[in-house]
Amino acid sequence: MAKVTGLGGVFYKAEDSEATARWYKEILGVGGKWGATFPFAGDPGGYTVLSPFKATTDYFAPSQAAFMINLRVDDLDSMIAELEGKGIEILGRQDEEYGKFAWILDCDGIKLELFEQVGPAPE
Repeated sequence: MAKVTGLGGVFYKAEDSEATARWYKEILGVGGKWGATFPFAGDPGGYTVLSPFKATTDYFAPSQAAFMINLRVDDLDSMIAELEGKGIEILGRQDEEYGKFAWILDCDGIKLELFEQVGPAPE
């Protein structure tokens, strides 16, 4: 059985995502290409991210929420099969050289991004 292994990140809408990212870097000393990143305890090459998106993004659609949650999983293909077996609609799937992604909505309409890291995290 596939399982969730940790929080991959929280993505949220901000009126000025670049200014928000600068604030986190200048005030709290955390930041990077994808936002504030924190080493992921389960994988020395991975990280958890807190990342502001432009307020106009449609990346969280079809959810109406102003945020999206990324969950790290150990086997995305098995997770997708299990979710489909439970009647959960897979909104999309994308494979990159560093990881595999799929998206679903939870019971409250919050978009969840499922992520299996398969290569080094991008810089």
